[in-house]
This record gives sequence, C-alpha cells and structure tokens, in this order.
Amino acid sequence: MADFAIASEVLTHANLLAEKKLYETLLLSLDGSPVQLSNGIKLAMDLPLSYAPKLDYLLVLADDIHNDLATEELGKSIGNCNPDKLIMAGLGCGSYWLARGGHLNGQRATIHWREISRFTEEFPEVIVTSNLYENDSRCPTCAGGAATFDFMLSLVGKEQGHEFIAQLSELFSMERIRPGNERQRIPLATRIGGSQPKLTEAVSLMEANIEEPLSTDDIAYYVGVSRRQLERLFKQYLGTVPSKYYLELRLRRARQLLQQTSKSIVQIGLACGFSSGPHFSSTYRNHFGITPREERAQRTQTSVEARPANS
Repeated sequence: MADFAIASEVLTHANLLAEKKLYETLLLSLDGSPVQLSNGIKLAMDLPLSYAPKLDYLLVLADDIHNDLATEELGKSIGNCNPDKLIMAGLGCGSYWLARGGHLNGQRATIHWREISRFTEEFPEVIVTSNLYENDSRCPTCAGGAATFDFMLSLVGKEQGHEFIAQLSELFSMERIRPGNERQRIPLATRIGGSQPKLTEAVSLMEANIEEPLSTDDIAYYVGVSRRQLERLFKQYLGTVPSKYYLELRLRRARQLLQQTSKSIVQIGLACGFSSGPHFSSTYRNHFGITPREERAQRTQTSVEARPANS
C-alpha cells in the first residue's frame, strides 16, 4: 500500500505542478482482477496486463515473494508492452519478479533488506546491492518504503530536470532527495545472522562510544579476539575495515544531529569524536560532498521556505 500510494502521488503531484498531464497511469494485474494490498484493501484494476497499451514505464510492486505467481504468464504479458522501449522498475519485492523473468541478469539491483539474502542466493547472476535504489539501467529497482519517494523523484527528474524536482520535493516537505547509492539501514543481526556474536558485540561497542571512539585494538581486546581476526570479520561480513565502519557510523550520527538539533557545528563534531572543527568539517565534506555548515544551511533554508507567510 505504501509503495503504491507514494509512487502514484509523486506522479499526480508532478502533473499538478506542471499544470498539464505529464503522466497517465493505468493499474494492471495479470488477469485484471482486483488486487488485495498489504492492509487488506482491495484495489480495482483498469486492465489485465496483456491488454495494456504500449507503455513507457511498468512499475512492478510486491510486498513479499511468497506468492505463487505465474512467472511465464507475467513474462508473456510484459512482452506485449512495448518491450523495445519499455522501462520496467521493481519496487520493494517487485525486484524479485523481474529477476525471475531474467530481466535483471548481469546488472545491479536492490530489494528490501529483509529479502536480500534470499535474493542473492536465488539469483547469482544479479549484482545485488543494499542501496536504496538502482536507477542506471532499463530495469531500475528500489528497496521500497520511504526510498520510493527518492526513487520516483529520481525517475521523474531524468525527464523534467533538477529545478522541477526541487519544487516537487518541496510539495512533499522533503528536506533532501537521497541518492540511490545511499545504503538501506539494515539491522546488523539481519545482515550477518546470529552466528557472529563477536562482530555484533564490536559494533555495539562502537555505537556506545561515539563521543570518545575506541581504537581497533581496544575493541578487539574488549570482545576477546585479535585485531587481525576482528578485521577479518568486518571484511567478510560487512565489506569494510573496522576503522572505516566506525568513522561512517560517527558521520551518520553527526548528520542526524545537524539536521535534527540546534547544537553548534563544533559541539556536534566533539560529540561525534572529532578533535577539532576543521578536522570534522574536512572529514564530513570528503564523505558527504558538502560541509557541515552547508548541511545546516540547507536544513535552515528548507525550514524557512516551508514556514507559512503569516507565522
């Protein structure tokens, strides 16, 4: 329900902003029957997929991957929808059904974090990421949920331009449009399972010691492993080294404080373990592409623009 509502509202508001019909939508199911959404509401369809006219975009939405869907029928119906120019996008678990049809072979794709393990195992020919969305191919994919906003704005932005999307995002009170390569916040236990308690304990130590960061040697000592073993665990299960993971953790916390509090930039830097303002600023810029001051200015500007004229 959430993915459907967000995707349709972005297109509806795009038409309203442009004061003309940029996008016309059709609701399609395999046989044209109503579809029961995740909240139990039955949504009437316009047409069976096989009867659809030539389409520019086909958004495939799915809340899970446990339904017994006729994949061959889906593929055959898609073949009738302008296949040479059609852009097919998978939202949430819709990525799974595109992969089942062979549409994602050899390309980068994402899916909701709770299905990443199964998705990776079942489709080794797909380059699976944990990013919010992948939008660089004829079959873009999105993790769903709140990421659907970012994905749809990116999709519309490719046709309508940056200024149009900036105005459109303001209609939804969005402070910023997240890039596709920003990772989903996947619970650590979900990513690595319960088989690596030492790694989970190490990350918990990092999260509890943001203001006064521990050294990698200290973390290894406290969890009872060697430094080399700890680095091997991070590399194997998280794809990075402990120091880099720790730094990204602190920078994400700093961004949250910049966006949600009125603390000074120096205070935030110290609270996130940086020894000085210049060190915090340069590290932040290297990671996010903007300085803490620019991050704070963007938030302030958005708040002023969103404030009613009589306030």
